[in-house]
Amino acid sequence: MNTAGNISRNTIAMVLAGGKGERLSPITLRRSKPAVPFGGKYKIIDFVLSNMFNSGIKKVYVLTQYHAYSLNKHIKESWARWTGLGEYYDTISPETGSMSEQWFRGTADAIYQNLRFINYSGADFVVIFGGDHIYKMDISQMMEYHRMNKADLTIASLDVSPEEATRFGVLHVDEDLRVTSFVEKPQSPPLVPGRNTCFASMGNYIFSTRKLVEVLKEGKRNHDDLDFGKHIIPMMLERGDKIFAYSFFDNYVPGMESNERGYWKDVGTIDSYYEANMDLIKASPHLNLYNLNWPILTNQGNLPPAKTIFDDEGRRGANIDSLVCGGCITSGGTVRRSIIGPCGKVSSYAVVEDSILFDNVQVGRNAKIKKAIIDENIVIPEGMEIGYDHEEDKLRGCIVTESGVVVVAK
Repeated sequence: MNTAGNISRNTIAMVLAGGKGERLSPITLRRSKPAVPFGGKYKIIDFVLSNMFNSGIKKVYVLTQYHAYSLNKHIKESWARWTGLGEYYDTISPETGSMSEQWFRGTADAIYQNLRFINYSGADFVVIFGGDHIYKMDISQMMEYHRMNKADLTIASLDVSPEEATRFGVLHVDEDLRVTSFVEKPQSPPLVPGRNTCFASMGNYIFSTRKLVEVLKEGKRNHDDLDFGKHIIPMMLERGDKIFAYSFFDNYVPGMESNERGYWKDVGTIDSYYEANMDLIKASPHLNLYNLNWPILTNQGNLPPAKTIFDDEGRRGANIDSLVCGGCITSGGTVRRSIIGPCGKVSSYAVVEDSILFDNVQVGRNAKIKKAIIDENIVIPEGMEIGYDHEEDKLRGCIVTESGVVVVAK
């Protein structure tokens, strides 16, 4: 009997995907953080939705908010088409999510405003995950752990060093990993019994439905900005509800290599976003996109294959140590250690190095780009150099980070 499969069928998922991603500006000026491209062909939201899909969870609402159009369009053109009878991947925005037509004021308030969808579902369990992190996770293992513990709430938890833990909400647990307290950004974080690490909350939760409805209604009586970390978890601990921590490091995805275990990235800043993308082009990345036992899914589109043309001395189309998406043409130019999004073009004698180009970026002849992020639909003029003179880049209106990443926005 497939217990995990039965649990999945009795489960509804809510994905919180309304984040502004202000620290990723300017690439989030016209899109929400979950809609930001990652790894060339994907959006950040695709990683949590792939985890849901591969785990057998196919009743999913994505709660969107800021600059929601492109994200809603992406969900409807891809994820909404892959469902069967009684399954759905659908988006809910605040203007359609509540009678009051208010913006979501906190993570738990977003769920409270959409309680009717949970009540209509008849589900026994509610999975509430964030939509703006990069990782792979078999959620059915966490669900089985929740069921075995007869928990009211299970919190996915990262093993982090005590130094790192000061940046997170930290769980204090007993030897059975039952949560006894929760503290935000503590100066002296509690260790996990028997380990030299701390449990940092990933902001990913599994609730038993009846308990979730109960605590949300109780919490909303006292807090308009109802939040899981600030209000719900402390309230449940005070009530004596059964809360358990689930160790993400113990989660195993089929086909996973040893260096992938425990990989989780927030990509909350330009520099962390850049580094996580650049990891993908390594020979042994921490996130393997080529594991077909746990595929990362997205809208494939009807694009032709990537193409290189010209093989003349000094004018040779070449993609080296790079990820190049469908519809791209490297026409007598050179791409090294870079990620080129769909339908990009690199013209003759141009050089793109250590860079990330979003969809439909056109690089003109003799242009040179180094350690840069180029937003979609941008045309780099013939002969222009980006990433070589940061003062010149700033004069053009580009953003340059502390580590020297140049961001060219629309």
